[in-house]
Amino acid sequence: MGLADRLGMAGNHLTIDWDLTPSDTFAMFESWGGKERIRNNAELHYYFYIDNWNSPAKLCLMERGVKHAKILAHIDCPREMVEKCVSRQGKAGLDQSYAIDERIKQWLLEKIIGNEELSRVTVVDNSVQPEVMETGLPKKGKGVPAVPTITLRAVGGVLTEQEAEGLAARYDFYDSRHNPRGNFANVLQDNGDGLTVTDQATGIVWQRGGCDLTTIRNVQKYVEELNGRCFAGFADWRLPTMEEAFSLMAPRVNEKGVHLHPCFSKEQPFIFLADQRKPGGYWFMDFKQATAFWASGSIPGGFGRVCRSV
Repeated sequence: MGLADRLGMAGNHLTIDWDLTPSDTFAMFESWGGKERIRNNAELHYYFYIDNWNSPAKLCLMERGVKHAKILAHIDCPREMVEKCVSRQGKAGLDQSYAIDERIKQWLLEKIIGNEELSRVTVVDNSVQPEVMETGLPKKGKGVPAVPTITLRAVGGVLTEQEAEGLAARYDFYDSRHNPRGNFANVLQDNGDGLTVTDQATGIVWQRGGCDLTTIRNVQKYVEELNGRCFAGFADWRLPTMEEAFSLMAPRVNEKGVHLHPCFSKEQPFIFLADQRKPGGYWFMDFKQATAFWASGSIPGGFGRVCRSV
Protein backbone atom coordinates (compact mmCIF):
# COMPACT_ATOMS: atom_id res chain seq x y z
CA MET A 1 0.00 0.00 0.00
CA GLY A 2 1.40 3.39 -1.00
CA LEU A 3 0.71 6.88 0.34
CA ALA A 4 -2.03 7.52 -2.24
CA ASP A 5 -3.81 4.32 -1.15
CA ARG A 6 -3.50 5.33 2.52
CA LEU A 7 -5.19 8.63 1.66
CA GLY A 8 -8.02 6.92 -0.20
CA MET A 9 -6.70 8.12 -3.55
CA ALA A 10 -5.92 4.75 -5.12
CA GLY A 11 -5.44 5.10 -8.86
CA ASN A 12 -4.81 8.84 -8.66
CA HIS A 13 -1.50 10.48 -9.46
CA LEU A 14 0.00 11.98 -6.30
CA THR A 15 3.12 14.05 -7.04
CA ILE A 16 4.72 16.01 -4.22
CA ASP A 17 5.94 19.50 -5.07
CA TRP A 18 9.04 19.64 -2.87
CA ASP A 19 9.78 23.27 -3.78
CA LEU A 20 6.34 24.64 -2.94
CA THR A 21 6.18 26.66 0.28
CA PRO A 22 3.27 28.28 2.19
CA SER A 23 4.38 31.72 1.02
CA ASP A 24 4.32 30.48 -2.59
CA THR A 25 0.74 29.33 -2.22
CA PHE A 26 -0.30 32.74 -0.89
CA ALA A 27 0.98 34.34 -4.09
CA MET A 28 -0.50 31.59 -6.26
CA PHE A 29 -3.96 31.39 -4.76
CA GLU A 30 -5.00 34.12 -2.31
CA SER A 31 -3.29 36.94 -4.21
CA TRP A 32 -4.10 35.53 -7.64
CA GLY A 33 -0.68 36.30 -9.00
CA GLY A 34 2.92 35.42 -8.30
CA LYS A 35 4.25 32.27 -9.91
CA GLU A 36 2.52 31.31 -13.14
CA ARG A 37 1.68 27.76 -12.10
CA ILE A 38 -2.11 27.60 -12.21
CA ARG A 39 -3.56 26.43 -15.50
CA ASN A 40 -7.08 25.13 -14.85
CA ASN A 41 -9.68 24.48 -12.18
CA ALA A 42 -8.71 20.83 -11.81
CA GLU A 43 -5.01 21.49 -11.19
CA LEU A 44 -3.89 20.32 -7.75
CA HIS A 45 -0.64 20.83 -5.83
CA TYR A 46 0.59 18.58 -3.01
CA TYR A 47 3.26 19.67 -0.56
CA PHE A 48 4.45 19.14 3.00
CA TYR A 49 4.62 21.99 5.52
CA ILE A 50 4.72 22.57 9.27
CA ASP A 51 1.62 23.90 11.02
CA ASN A 52 2.75 25.80 14.11
CA TRP A 53 -0.56 27.36 15.11
CA ASN A 54 -0.88 25.01 18.07
CA SER A 55 1.71 23.25 20.22
CA PRO A 56 3.25 20.91 19.36
CA ALA A 57 3.86 21.86 15.73
CA LYS A 58 2.66 19.31 13.18
CA LEU A 59 4.06 18.12 9.89
CA CYS A 60 1.19 18.12 7.38
CA LEU A 61 0.48 17.06 3.81
CA MET A 62 -1.55 19.74 2.03
CA GLU A 63 -3.65 19.63 -1.12
CA ARG A 64 -4.13 23.02 -2.79
CA GLY A 65 -6.42 23.79 -5.69
CA VAL A 66 -7.66 27.03 -7.13
CA LYS A 67 -10.76 26.86 -4.95
CA HIS A 68 -9.66 24.96 -1.87
CA ALA A 69 -6.92 24.12 0.59
CA LYS A 70 -7.17 21.04 2.76
CA ILE A 71 -4.82 19.10 4.99
CA LEU A 72 -4.88 15.48 3.84
CA ALA A 73 -2.78 13.99 6.64
CA HIS A 74 -0.63 14.61 9.69
CA ILE A 75 2.78 12.94 9.61
CA ASP A 76 4.36 11.60 12.80
CA CYS A 77 7.80 13.13 12.28
CA PRO A 78 10.33 13.19 15.18
CA ARG A 79 9.44 16.24 17.28
CA GLU A 80 13.05 17.35 17.62
CA MET A 81 13.35 17.50 13.84
CA VAL A 82 10.19 19.61 13.48
CA GLU A 83 11.12 21.99 16.31
CA LYS A 84 14.59 22.60 14.88
CA CYS A 85 13.12 23.34 11.47
CA VAL A 86 10.80 25.97 12.98
CA SER A 87 13.55 27.43 15.17
CA ARG A 88 15.94 27.91 12.27
CA GLN A 89 13.33 29.89 10.31
CA GLY A 90 12.50 32.25 13.14
CA LYS A 91 9.21 34.15 12.91
CA ALA A 92 6.99 32.74 10.17
CA GLY A 93 6.55 35.01 7.20
CA LEU A 94 2.98 33.81 6.67
CA ASP A 95 0.98 33.25 9.83
CA GLN A 96 2.36 30.13 11.54
CA SER A 97 2.97 28.01 8.46
CA TYR A 98 6.56 26.94 7.85
CA ALA A 99 8.31 25.36 4.89
CA ILE A 100 10.03 22.05 5.54
CA ASP A 101 13.84 21.96 5.45
CA GLU A 102 16.19 19.56 3.66
CA ARG A 103 16.48 17.29 6.70
CA ILE A 104 12.71 16.73 6.91
CA LYS A 105 12.51 16.29 3.15
CA GLN A 106 15.07 13.51 3.26
CA TRP A 107 13.31 11.89 6.24
CA LEU A 108 10.02 11.93 4.30
CA LEU A 109 11.66 10.46 1.21
CA GLU A 110 13.23 7.70 3.26
CA LYS A 111 10.48 6.85 5.76
CA ILE A 112 7.18 7.78 4.08
CA ILE A 113 7.77 7.80 0.33
CA GLY A 114 10.51 5.16 0.20
CA ASN A 115 9.80 2.65 2.96
CA GLU A 116 6.10 3.50 3.28
CA GLU A 117 5.96 3.58 7.07
CA LEU A 118 2.30 4.50 6.76
CA SER A 119 1.57 3.92 10.44
CA ARG A 120 3.10 7.39 10.82
CA VAL A 121 0.41 8.86 8.51
CA THR A 122 -2.87 9.96 10.13
CA VAL A 123 -5.52 10.75 7.53
CA VAL A 124 -7.63 13.89 8.17
CA ASP A 125 -11.39 13.64 7.67
CA ASN A 126 -12.28 16.25 5.03
CA SER A 127 -15.86 15.15 4.40
CA VAL A 128 -18.06 18.14 3.63
CA GLN A 129 -21.68 18.53 4.63
CA PRO A 130 -24.08 19.70 1.90
CA GLU A 131 -24.50 23.46 1.89
CA VAL A 132 -27.67 24.66 3.60
CA MET A 133 -29.59 26.84 1.15
CA GLU A 134 -32.72 27.65 3.16
CA THR A 135 -33.10 31.42 3.10
CA GLY A 136 -35.03 32.05 6.32
CA LEU A 137 -36.33 35.16 4.56
CA PRO A 138 -39.90 36.41 4.16
CA LYS A 139 -41.52 35.23 0.95
CA LYS A 140 -42.32 37.57 -1.89
CA GLY A 141 -45.25 39.82 -0.98
CA LYS A 142 -45.31 38.69 2.66
CA GLY A 143 -43.97 40.56 5.65
CA VAL A 144 -41.51 42.76 3.79
CA PRO A 145 -41.63 46.36 5.05
CA ALA A 146 -41.69 49.25 2.61
CA VAL A 147 -38.29 50.94 2.70
CA PRO A 148 -36.64 53.73 0.75
CA THR A 149 -34.73 52.37 -2.24
CA ILE A 150 -31.36 53.77 -3.20
CA THR A 151 -30.39 53.91 -6.87
CA LEU A 152 -27.03 52.44 -7.74
CA ARG A 153 -25.03 52.57 -10.95
CA ALA A 154 -26.15 49.60 -13.06
CA VAL A 155 -23.90 49.96 -16.10
CA GLY A 156 -20.30 48.84 -16.01
CA GLY A 157 -17.53 51.37 -16.46
CA VAL A 158 -13.82 51.93 -16.03
CA LEU A 159 -12.60 52.70 -12.50
CA THR A 160 -9.20 53.73 -11.20
CA GLU A 161 -8.02 52.36 -7.87
CA GLN A 162 -8.61 55.77 -6.29
CA GLU A 163 -12.20 55.83 -7.54
CA ALA A 164 -12.83 52.30 -6.32
CA GLU A 165 -11.52 53.08 -2.83
CA GLY A 166 -14.23 55.66 -2.18
CA LEU A 167 -17.30 53.81 -3.41
CA ALA A 168 -18.18 51.87 -0.25
CA ALA A 169 -18.03 54.91 2.02
CA ARG A 170 -20.34 56.86 -0.29
CA TYR A 171 -23.21 54.49 0.48
CA ASP A 172 -22.13 53.20 3.92
CA PHE A 173 -21.27 49.78 2.44
CA TYR A 174 -18.88 47.60 4.41
CA ASP A 175 -15.32 47.38 3.00
CA SER A 176 -12.73 45.79 5.27
CA ARG A 177 -9.96 47.97 3.83
CA HIS A 178 -11.54 51.33 3.06
CA ASN A 179 -14.76 51.52 5.09
CA PRO A 180 -14.61 49.09 8.03
CA ARG A 181 -17.43 50.90 9.84
CA GLY A 182 -19.88 50.54 6.97
CA ASN A 183 -23.17 48.91 7.93
CA PHE A 184 -25.66 49.12 5.06
CA ALA A 185 -28.90 47.26 5.84
CA ASN A 186 -30.28 44.96 3.16
CA VAL A 187 -33.99 44.10 3.09
CA LEU A 188 -34.00 40.73 1.36
CA GLN A 189 -37.03 38.73 0.32
CA ASP A 190 -37.23 35.18 -0.98
CA ASN A 191 -38.70 35.11 -4.48
CA GLY A 192 -39.88 31.54 -3.96
CA ASP A 193 -38.13 30.14 -7.03
CA GLY A 194 -35.17 28.62 -5.18
CA LEU A 195 -32.89 30.69 -7.41
CA THR A 196 -33.14 34.36 -6.51
CA VAL A 197 -33.76 36.94 -3.80
CA THR A 198 -34.71 40.60 -4.10
CA ASP A 199 -33.18 43.39 -2.03
CA GLN A 200 -35.88 45.97 -1.39
CA ALA A 201 -33.22 48.42 -0.21
CA THR A 202 -31.60 48.59 -3.66
CA GLY A 203 -34.26 47.28 -6.02
CA ILE A 204 -31.92 44.53 -7.24
CA VAL A 205 -32.74 40.87 -7.85
CA TRP A 206 -29.79 38.60 -7.11
CA GLN A 207 -28.87 35.11 -8.19
CA ARG A 208 -28.26 33.07 -5.04
CA GLY A 209 -25.75 30.73 -6.67
CA GLY A 210 -23.64 31.34 -9.74
CA CYS A 211 -21.08 29.85 -12.07
CA ASP A 212 -17.81 28.10 -11.34
CA LEU A 213 -14.37 29.66 -11.63
CA THR A 214 -13.78 30.77 -15.20
CA THR A 215 -12.41 33.50 -17.46
CA ILE A 216 -14.02 36.86 -18.26
CA ARG A 217 -14.92 35.60 -21.72
CA ASN A 218 -16.65 32.53 -20.34
CA VAL A 219 -18.48 34.41 -17.62
CA GLN A 220 -19.85 36.75 -20.29
CA LYS A 221 -21.02 33.69 -22.22
CA TYR A 222 -22.60 32.42 -19.01
CA VAL A 223 -24.66 35.61 -18.68
CA GLU A 224 -25.74 35.30 -22.31
CA GLU A 225 -26.78 31.69 -21.73
CA LEU A 226 -28.88 32.64 -18.69
CA ASN A 227 -30.65 35.33 -20.67
CA GLY A 228 -31.14 33.00 -23.62
CA ARG A 229 -33.11 30.57 -21.47
CA CYS A 230 -34.87 33.25 -19.40
CA PHE A 231 -33.29 32.26 -16.10
CA ALA A 232 -35.85 32.64 -13.26
CA GLY A 233 -38.27 34.04 -15.85
CA PHE A 234 -36.21 37.02 -17.04
CA ALA A 235 -33.80 37.82 -19.87
CA ASP A 236 -32.09 40.98 -18.59
CA TRP A 237 -29.46 39.48 -16.26
CA ARG A 238 -26.05 41.16 -16.04
CA LEU A 239 -22.89 41.28 -13.99
CA PRO A 240 -23.15 43.69 -11.05
CA THR A 241 -21.28 46.96 -10.81
CA MET A 242 -18.92 47.53 -7.91
CA GLU A 243 -21.52 49.53 -6.00
CA GLU A 244 -24.15 46.83 -6.45
CA ALA A 245 -21.81 44.07 -5.28
CA PHE A 246 -20.69 46.15 -2.29
CA SER A 247 -24.34 46.52 -1.28
CA LEU A 248 -24.43 42.79 -0.42
CA MET A 249 -21.34 42.88 1.80
CA ALA A 250 -22.10 41.97 5.41
CA PRO A 251 -19.81 43.34 8.17
CA ARG A 252 -19.53 39.91 9.80
CA VAL A 253 -18.55 36.56 8.36
CA ASN A 254 -21.44 34.09 8.27
CA GLU A 255 -21.31 30.41 9.16
CA LYS A 256 -20.30 29.65 5.57
CA GLY A 257 -17.16 31.77 5.87
CA VAL A 258 -18.20 34.69 3.66
CA HIS A 259 -19.41 38.24 4.24
CA LEU A 260 -22.90 37.59 2.88
CA HIS A 261 -26.37 36.73 4.02
CA PRO A 262 -26.45 32.90 4.32
CA CYS A 263 -29.11 32.66 1.59
CA PHE A 264 -26.24 33.04 -0.90
CA SER A 265 -24.02 30.11 -1.82
CA LYS A 266 -20.46 30.06 -0.53
CA GLU A 267 -19.30 28.56 -3.83
CA GLN A 268 -18.77 32.01 -5.38
CA PRO A 269 -16.35 33.58 -2.85
CA PHE A 270 -15.22 36.29 -5.28
CA ILE A 271 -17.08 37.39 -8.39
CA PHE A 272 -16.46 39.25 -11.62
CA LEU A 273 -17.86 42.77 -11.75
CA ALA A 274 -19.13 44.70 -14.76
CA ASP A 275 -16.30 47.21 -14.22
CA GLN A 276 -12.83 47.24 -15.73
CA ARG A 277 -9.79 48.80 -14.11
CA LYS A 278 -7.89 51.76 -15.46
CA PRO A 279 -5.14 51.34 -16.71
CA GLY A 280 -5.81 47.58 -17.13
CA GLY A 281 -7.43 44.47 -15.65
CA TYR A 282 -10.85 43.62 -14.27
CA TRP A 283 -12.49 44.38 -10.95
CA PHE A 284 -13.73 41.63 -8.64
CA MET A 285 -15.64 41.60 -5.36
CA ASP A 286 -14.14 39.32 -2.71
CA PHE A 287 -16.71 38.16 -0.16
CA LYS A 288 -14.10 36.32 1.91
CA GLN A 289 -11.76 39.28 2.37
CA ALA A 290 -14.67 41.77 2.23
CA THR A 291 -13.17 44.12 -0.32
CA ALA A 292 -12.76 44.75 -4.04
CA PHE A 293 -9.62 43.81 -5.93
CA TRP A 294 -8.41 43.73 -9.50
CA ALA A 295 -6.65 41.08 -11.53
CA SER A 296 -6.42 39.55 -14.96
CA GLY A 297 -9.66 38.18 -16.29
CA SER A 298 -8.01 35.05 -17.63
CA ILE A 299 -5.95 32.76 -15.32
CA PRO A 300 -7.27 32.02 -12.78
CA GLY A 301 -10.23 34.35 -13.44
CA GLY A 302 -13.23 34.50 -11.14
CA PHE A 303 -16.72 33.27 -10.38
CA GLY A 304 -19.99 34.69 -11.66
CA ARG A 305 -23.16 35.85 -9.90
CA VAL A 306 -25.72 37.81 -11.87
CA CYS A 307 -28.28 40.42 -10.96
CA ARG A 308 -31.00 42.51 -12.56
CA SER A 309 -32.92 45.64 -11.69
CA VAL A 310 -36.55 45.30 -10.63
